[in-house]
Amino acid sequence: MKKHLLHVVDEAVAARLEEKLGHAFADRSLLALALTHSSWANEGGDGLHHNERLEFLGDAVLELAVSHELFARCGQWREGELTRLRSDLVSTPSLARRARDLRLGEALFMGRGEERQGGRDRDAVLSDAFEAVLAAIYLDGGFAAAQACVGRIFSPFWPKGESLNPRDKDFKTRLQEVMQRRYRQRPAYRLLSSHGPEHAKTFVVAVTLPDGTEFTAEGTSCKKAEQEAAHLALAAAGEISRAKD
Repeated sequence: MKKHLLHVVDEAVAARLEEKLGHAFADRSLLALALTHSSWANEGGDGLHHNERLEFLGDAVLELAVSHELFARCGQWREGELTRLRSDLVSTPSLARRARDLRLGEALFMGRGEERQGGRDRDAVLSDAFEAVLAAIYLDGGFAAAQACVGRIFSPFWPKGESLNPRDKDFKTRLQEVMQRRYRQRPAYRLLSSHGPEHAKTFVVAVTLPDGTEFTAEGTSCKKAEQEAAHLALAAAGEISRAKD
C-alpha cells in the first residue's frame, strides 16, 4: 500500500488525530489513505488510491460499533427505539459534526477543484472521511480498536438510560405529521443539484415548510438527501433532541 502513496500525513497532524481518536497507528499509510479524497488521486495520482473503499468498509464497522454500544447500554429499549437512535447517530450531518470536531477537513488530501468548491467543509465529504478513518483504525488495530474509538468520540451522545419516545418512523414521515398538525399542510421537497461521477453522485435537496422556512441537505441518493433535510427541519422545530445529533 505504501508504494502507491506519494504523500504522508504531517507528523503534527497525525499526532493530533491519534490523540483525539485514541489510537496510535502502527501503519500511518492507512491514515494517509483514509484522508485522501478521490479528487486528489484523480488530479495528481493514479486515480485509484483514495478513501472510497475504506469509506465502504467504515460504514459497516461504524454501524456494528454503534449497534453494539446501544445494545449494551440500553437493555430495556425496544428494537425500534434502538434503530431510531442509531440512525440519528450515524446520519451524514452527525458524522460531519464528529469530523469537524476532529478537524478532518483541514487534514484531507484534496484536489484543487474540489477544494475551490468548498469540499473541505461539505457534509458528505466529511462524513465519508470519518468512516474511512474508522476503517483505517479497524484494519490497523482490529474491531476492538475501532469500537473503543467509537465509544470515545460518541461518548457525549450515548443515552443515559431514559427511553426514547417510541416513534419508529422515518424523518420524512415524522416531519409530515408535525407539519400537518401545525399548519394542516405538507412540506415540499425539490432537487437542487447533483454532482460527482455516475457511480458516486451526491444529491442536494431542499425541503420547504408551510411557513416558508427551508432546509437543504446532501445525500448519496435523492431519498437519503430528503431524509437528511427532514432531519434538520425536525431538529430546528424542536421535535428531535439536540443531544441526539
